Amino acid sequence: MAKFLIDTTKLYWIDGSADNPEDLCLHGHAIVYIGKEKLEYDCTVSATALYLLKTLTEDHIIYEDNQMLPCCGHFYVPDAELENVTISGCGNGIDWTVKHSGEDVVLILESGGEETIPLEAYKQEVYRFVDKIEEYYKFCSPKKMPEDPFSRDGYIAFWNEWHRRRNM
Repeated sequence: MAKFLIDTTKLYWIDGSADNPEDLCLHGHAIVYIGKEKLEYDCTVSATALYLLKTLTEDHIIYEDNQMLPCCGHFYVPDAELENVTISGCGNGIDWTVKHSGEDVVLILESGGEETIPLEAYKQEVYRFVDKIEEYYKFCSPKKMPEDPFSRDGYIAFWNEWHRRRNM
């Protein structure tokens, strides 16, 4: 049976607190099972969630862009319409490839290991993870919107893209 599971524990904001209305990026300890391999990393799980949503319709090639489990996300770069965002971070993290093949996705690890997952099963696991992250945001105090227009627009674009992709 093909296997892909992703979860997170110890959700926190960058200052280590359980609630911080000024921090826009949620962190946590991510645990991923792809086939028989287990990956673990303390990362920016809010970015991971958006990257996973993107892989529902787009291929992701290992180390060509962001990491699937990124260390950080320094800032959001919005497009002009505030519909999409690029998250700029550092080069640290854990990555894997996601390729679409008909009604399946193929996950390819840095080690060379591959796992083929039915797209529908992959989608349900991605949604489960994404919904868990969004629930944590809702559990916390409302975010204080940045005064800087670039940062504010980036955060707005982040959620616009998130909700569009989640509700496809």
